[in-house]
Amino acid sequence: MAQFKNGENFTGINLGFFDRRSKRFDMVLGDRVEALSPRMGNIPVLDMPVPGDGLLVIAHETAPSSITYKEWEKFQAFADHKDFPDIRARHMARDLPETGFSERYTRHAKALVGVGKAEGSDRVLGLETEFVALANPYTDALAGGFPVQLFYQGEPRGDAQVEIFERAPDGTVTVSLTRTDAAGRARIAVKPGHEYLLDAVVLREAPEDADDVWETLWAALTFRMP
Repeated sequence: MAQFKNGENFTGINLGFFDRRSKRFDMVLGDRVEALSPRMGNIPVLDMPVPGDGLLVIAHETAPSSITYKEWEKFQAFADHKDFPDIRARHMARDLPETGFSERYTRHAKALVGVGKAEGSDRVLGLETEFVALANPYTDALAGGFPVQLFYQGEPRGDAQVEIFERAPDGTVTVSLTRTDAAGRARIAVKPGHEYLLDAVVLREAPEDADDVWETLWAALTFRMP
């Protein structure tokens, strides 16, 4: 079973499945890729048997949604938090208004689920931006940290900010930051029994045919340490 959840720090509301909001929804087990088509409005969005043991990867890309900013400060705070301190200069260079402009955003999420012995590995699935786990959190020794690699349009994304959300067994959530190296790789310190959400954002100009002026692409990876 899996949920689409909208919120912060591992809490929020569960969303139903609507095909107009989803661009891609796949279940990957080894070499087998199965496109998922839940019934409209389903909560949970995924509730089905898994075709065998292994490391199951659930991948979801959303269709674009938009938000309009009435205050420049709110957009600036978001851009600063996601490590785009030059956003005002970029905005002004395009002669854009400081209020009443919109940003479109898409989610590019993966979840790692251990089934049975949970053996197997993650791989590049062709999401526009994505994390790829370079180790298996359910079977590998990770004393040196959990290695991941971040991609954007099929290429490693170097020197990018990664936000790490860590939930302890008692529900306490801590947030920290790290960066990818020149090859898009990072190591995440992990603890037994804790759950993790990794987040990395691309902020770029929206397509010319869009009503929005900016576009953000959110890569996410969730997993749990046994």
